[in-house]
Amino acid sequence: MNPLHLTAALCLSAWITAAADKPAEPQEFKHRVTGLFAPDREADLGAALEKIPAVKLVRLDFNHAEAVFSYDPVVAFKGTKPEKIVERFNEILRNASRHTIGIAPLDPTPKDKLTRIEIPVFVLDCKACSLAAYETIFKIDGVAAATAEFKQSRVTALIDTNRTDRAAIEAALKKRDITVKKPAP
Repeated sequence: MNPLHLTAALCLSAWITAAADKPAEPQEFKHRVTGLFAPDREADLGAALEKIPAVKLVRLDFNHAEAVFSYDPVVAFKGTKPEKIVERFNEILRNASRHTIGIAPLDPTPKDKLTRIEIPVFVLDCKACSLAAYETIFKIDGVAAATAEFKQSRVTALIDTNRTDRAAIEAALKKRDITVKKPAP
């Protein structure tokens, strides 16, 4: 081997070894959070994250169902390929929250292009009923964020009107046996 190439290889090897010995710095990543159907679910998210010590919540945007997390992907999701990080984070968070909170890719619709709709429903009398109503509407293509508040007996959604509409959301709720109240005249 050429002495110059040998010197370069030794320097690169030393740099890689030094980098491997140096602790990585956590980075900030923004993800869509599923399962935040009511404000009190923020505490549930915090409790689930306590079970994942390598991930920290930096800030939460409840209204848009998005959060910024701090973590080092190599440490938090050891052995996971970069393109599978969101999927792995979702699995771990769902397990930590008894399958009620998860992570998904960000919704591509710009926030200023979303329309907020509120649908009054008859009696969502517990968290489980609210979760069922929430999951029904949140999984509809075009729903960027949703809530289902049992104390107010209503569901809300931020929607991309190019991909869904109020009628589709009401139909999904009715299919799940959730009674939609008629709007007041």
